[in-house]
Amino acid sequence: MLRALLLAPPGAGKGTQGDRLAEVYDVPHLATGDMLRQHVAEGTEVGLEAKRFMDRGELVPDRVVVELVARHLSGPEPLPGFVLDGFPRTLPQAKTAYDWGRAHDRTFQGVISLDVPEDELVRRLLERGKRSGRSDDTEATIRNRLTVYAESTRPLLDFYRERGVLHEIDGTGEVDEVTTRIREILDPLLTSD
Repeated sequence: MLRALLLAPPGAGKGTQGDRLAEVYDVPHLATGDMLRQHVAEGTEVGLEAKRFMDRGELVPDRVVVELVARHLSGPEPLPGFVLDGFPRTLPQAKTAYDWGRAHDRTFQGVISLDVPEDELVRRLLERGKRSGRSDDTEATIRNRLTVYAESTRPLLDFYRERGVLHEIDGTGEVDEVTTRIREILDPLLTSD
């Protein structure tokens, strides 16, 4: 059963690839951004708190995100497999997730980092903003989110590289091509379990 993390900057295609991988491997795709946006839309306490950070292109505080993800992964029967997208985003989150994963035999088999040039990320996100009307897809907010990613999330690459589970994939090209590149990494990991 697949347990994977998609780790990439905004606009790299984590959501698209997460949906595809979830379907291929028959596991849930847990996208923290989608979960947070749902809470914002519903006006929940978590949503109102998260919105303040999201509108500025800042990361939602660790405690809010950890609580949100833990609700989905744990419970009477923890999910045996999943594709996580958007969590962990900081080193403290990664360490918490790793400790939880070890305690519940749910560590990641693979962490996929999608590499996409910054100009392409900005272009994609501006286009997405025009299509969807998302208020957080303005150029200034996008650039800030990319800076925040570089400062807060990029250090996770070394964290997962040291654990031998990081796989860096070219995230440019057609969606099917990127999916194929990812599957070339993940398929052998599942057959070796």
